[in-house]
Amino acid sequence: MLLARGLVARSANRHPDSTRASGLSGRRIANHGYYRDRFYTAVIMTKESRLIAAARERDWRIWLGLIITVVWISGGVWFVVTAVGNDPDHTLDLETVGSFLEGGFAPLAFLWLVIGLFIQQRELSRHADALRHTSEQSEKQTQAIAATEMNARQETFFKIAENVKHQLAGISGMLFMSGLGPVGSGRYSRDEMDDMFRKSAQGDHEIFARRFLTMDFLEEGGLPELLYGTEIRRRHSRNYRRTFERLLKFAEGCDVDGIIVDSMLQNAFGLFYQRMELHKKAVAQTAAEQEQT
Repeated sequence: MLLARGLVARSANRHPDSTRASGLSGRRIANHGYYRDRFYTAVIMTKESRLIAAARERDWRIWLGLIITVVWISGGVWFVVTAVGNDPDHTLDLETVGSFLEGGFAPLAFLWLVIGLFIQQRELSRHADALRHTSEQSEKQTQAIAATEMNARQETFFKIAENVKHQLAGISGMLFMSGLGPVGSGRYSRDEMDDMFRKSAQGDHEIFARRFLTMDFLEEGGLPELLYGTEIRRRHSRNYRRTFERLLKFAEGCDVDGIIVDSMLQNAFGLFYQRMELHKKAVAQTAAEQEQT
């Protein structure tokens, strides 16, 4: 016995790698069996949970109908067995059997008809809820799409408005130079006009519109004379009004609360446009009175 143990120990000392490999193989087999058992357990639990969930989702009316059906059929079978056992020699013709089956299954048919009506009513209610939910989701999606479209239109408007500001600045500058520059009344020299145009190009687009709004033009005959006194001034004023009206119309199409339109009408360009419209009506009325006289 001692000799055998010594030989085994000596063999293990001579071949440690083979002993270690055998131990690793044993552990791998054990781990494989452990994970396999865990996998089978998980599969069985999953199937059981699905069955339990399906049973819970089943309508209680169906379970009640099944119980009543089983009890009713069991009672019918018991009745037939008892009747046949009490009178073994009694024979039943087809008419009697048909009447028995008709009377036995008619209540079950009526029962399942009622249960089917209740189940159909429940399904219709679920379908109505699903349609209502779908309608709400569609409405939210429509609102989100409309908001995204509105944001895109507003971004486009602001990009276009920045270019239109340059155009309005140029038109108002030409109108200002025509009335007050060297070719007009001469109140401003060419150097002063160049300095104002330079400021306009650097970002102060409303400089000419502000000058029209804040200055006194009594020497030039008033603001109506500067705006509509000559054919060139009338053309500049007409271009200014048309450009601003087109931008204003574009703003109305992408302005939900009227904030953009109000801001446009309250800045220097908007106030100058309103002053143009006011003096245009006054000039037209004066011209009409002169023609009548």
